[in-house]
This record gives sequence, structure tokens and C-alpha cells, in this order.
Amino acid sequence: MDIKRKPKWLRVKMNDVHKDRYVRNILEKLSLNTVCEEANCPNKIECFSKKTATFMILGSQCSRNCRFCNVSSEKLEKVDEKEPKNVAQATMELGLKHVVITSVTRDDLPDGGAKHFAKVIESIRSKDKDIAIEVLIPDFKGDKKALKYVVEAKPDIINHNIETVPRLYDDVRPQAIYKRSLQLLEEIKKLDSEIYTKSGIMVGLGEREEEIAQTMADLREYKCDFLTVGQYLPPSNEHYPIQEYVTPETFKRYKDEALKLGFSFVASEPLVRSSYKASDMLAKAE
Repeated sequence: MDIKRKPKWLRVKMNDVHKDRYVRNILEKLSLNTVCEEANCPNKIECFSKKTATFMILGSQCSRNCRFCNVSSEKLEKVDEKEPKNVAQATMELGLKHVVITSVTRDDLPDGGAKHFAKVIESIRSKDKDIAIEVLIPDFKGDKKALKYVVEAKPDIINHNIETVPRLYDDVRPQAIYKRSLQLLEEIKKLDSEIYTKSGIMVGLGEREEEIAQTMADLREYKCDFLTVGQYLPPSNEHYPIQEYVTPETFKRYKDEALKLGFSFVASEPLVRSSYKASDMLAKAE
């Protein structure tokens, strides 16, 4: 298969542009970022058309420079103290029942932005305590005290993506540590066993199937509940080069293997991303 030519299973459907515009207007009014836009997610049109979005807090500039990611790493921005209130307001205006909050990595902040995550969670809860809240967090450089701020705010799901197999870490995410990411997931369960943990893997970067199998087994060993597996799509020619388009049959095989390992819910398809149809996982688990 010509690696430059996307296969038919990666074609994205167009959706209602009016709802898409409605979401964008709310985000612009409240000066909010979304990972949908910043990371150039292939599902952003679908999600916007369904009046959903994954909020990205702590600015739009990242302190790390992972080779797979489209989020820029230029001048880091001052943390917007109004952001927790604005995320809560947008959640209400969009009528969300399951909200996902992620962030850029902020290694420049003493707590990595953990307290800000907690403020966002608390602000949403103050509006509607029944909204399901999922956070996709950075590794906080392994700082357990920082992680505790997020856990004590009681989100329903804490996600931290392992991203790829350990052999590729130096090339794909050189500022991260595979074992540290696993330990963060385990620490969440130690702090609060009722919070669901979640992680995600990209495929098509040159990993071998047996390496994916071992990574999934490692995640289960460290008490991860939910798993997403999706096709890596480089945002530009400057990013880490794609090595292959993984077939839907292989994604199905990964899902079957993951379920056998004991994950409560697995989303494994080419266009799956960390927060894609996130509410389905929580509904299934409960």
C-alpha cells in the first residue's frame, strides 16, 4: 500500500456545519482552546457537529515537543485564572453530560498545572454535580503531590496516554518515560480506587504486534481500566513519519486481545482518539 495515500477506512465524513459553527462561536466567546483544533483531530467536524468538544486548558503552547503532536511549543502563556469558570459555562451552554478536559504539558509550573485541573473540575461540579468529568492529564514529571490535587477533585475518569511502545519512546516522545507513565496510572488507583483509569496507544509508527500486546499487558498490570487504540496520522511532513496504515482487522485483533487481558472497555479503530465517544466507556462500565 502506498503510505502516502490514505486507505478508504480513514476517510472522514462531513457533518452539520451549523452545529460546528455553534461550538466554535462558544469557544471563541469564552477564549477557550480545544484539543480538537490544536491537535488537528480527524474527528473534530463530527464532534463539533454533535455539540461536543474536548477542552484544552493551560494555554495552547506546550513545554514539550513530542514528534507526533501538532500542538506548538513556542512561548508559554500565562495561566488564565478565568478558565475554570469559562469551561464550566461552555459545558452548560453546550449541554454536555460528559465533558473531557485535557491540557498542554506545563513543566514550567511548580505543580504542572494540577491545581488548575482541580479548579476546572470543581467549577463544573458547582454548576451540575451529575455531569461526568474525564481529564486527560500529563505526567506531572512523576510528582505524586501534584497528581493528588487532581485525584482529590474526584473526576470520574483520569486518562494518561502511554502513546506508543517503549522501544519508540526516544524517537517519538523523548521527554517522557514509559515506566513513569505506567506508575502514574497505578498511583491514581492507590489514591482513589473508585476513579476509572484510561490510556491510549497510537499505532502505525513502526511498532510490532507483539510490542503492542506487551504494552497492553503492562497497562493492565498497572491497573488501567479503559483503553483506546487508533491510527497515527502525522500532522505534517515535519512530524514523525508514519510507517504503515494498520488495517481494521488488526484493530479488531487488538481489541479482542485487550478485552481478554481484562480491560473494562476498549475502543480500537483507525479513527479512534483519546476522547472520541468517551461517554460510551463510562456508560458501559457503570
